[in-house]
Amino acid sequence: MKFASLFRIISGLVSGMVLSGAATSAFAQAKDYPTRPIRLIVPAAPGGTTDGLARIFGGRLTEMYGQQVVVDNRASQSGVVAGEVTAEAAPDGYTLFLPYHQHTINAALLPKLPYHPVNDFTPITQLTAAGLILVVHPDTPVKNFKEFLAWTKSQGGKLNFGSAGIGSGGHLAGELFNQLTGAKAQHIPYKGTGPATAGLLGKEYHYNFMGLLAGSRLAKEGRLRALGVTSGKRSEGLPDIPTIAEQGLPGFEVVGWYGVMAPKNLPKPILTKLHADLVKILKEPQVEKIIFNQGATGVGNSPEEFRQYLLADMEKWQKVVRASGAKAY
Repeated sequence: MKFASLFRIISGLVSGMVLSGAATSAFAQAKDYPTRPIRLIVPAAPGGTTDGLARIFGGRLTEMYGQQVVVDNRASQSGVVAGEVTAEAAPDGYTLFLPYHQHTINAALLPKLPYHPVNDFTPITQLTAAGLILVVHPDTPVKNFKEFLAWTKSQGGKLNFGSAGIGSGGHLAGELFNQLTGAKAQHIPYKGTGPATAGLLGKEYHYNFMGLLAGSRLAKEGRLRALGVTSGKRSEGLPDIPTIAEQGLPGFEVVGWYGVMAPKNLPKPILTKLHADLVKILKEPQVEKIIFNQGATGVGNSPEEFRQYLLADMEKWQKVVRASGAKAY
């Protein structure tokens, strides 16, 4: 036998032994996982929906694993700091990340991100999805979405819409509406949801794509008028409010999401374990009730489905932001 052939055979055997050993080690690691506390990085300050969701899932994982899941709040730069800390961490299952829709939007608004929002992470599962609600002041001369659509088209650039800030879901929903209808409404960014809501109640601008809970509550109180939801199907908590798509604007869909990710190259056995346990928590009646009361729907898709969803979300908002000319401060 020639030396070269013998060398290839030996190399193949050694490689196979290495791969087999690595696989065995990975499965052993998953079997024992976790053996120490887990850090759950959250791109938001304590309090609020994002932090609350992290503490619900972190608390349940703590109970399941017998190891503390520590919520690490990193509220700065629209979640970029939290993303960067996660992307640079070891892919061992001891650093997890709970991003929301701003994570993919950042790719459009901040072209110099220190990481790729999908390729530099391991998507585990999408936790929730929730649309927005289109609301106007009751004094606005429209009673339904059909009238609203005709009104916005007839007013040229005279109308304006408000949002919680540049790059927020409400902002991009307004830009998408402009692009799909030819409306030329101007965006007025506020510094947060509270000021934006007060602005609409005070008739400082004409309409807002607002969070479902706040918008529907104000509509029920008669302080605002609800015209439609931005999700692909009607909200389970607001079945009487039709979607914007079904009222004459097909293709219009804006959905906010929360999910769990880890650093890139998370070992598959650990990924499989985390995915199964997170989906199990999602299906718990108490957790389902909390998510429902937030105006959202539980998802629990596979890691690959979540990955494809993230890539599609990135592409969608890059097109919208590029066409609108929107820029982050």
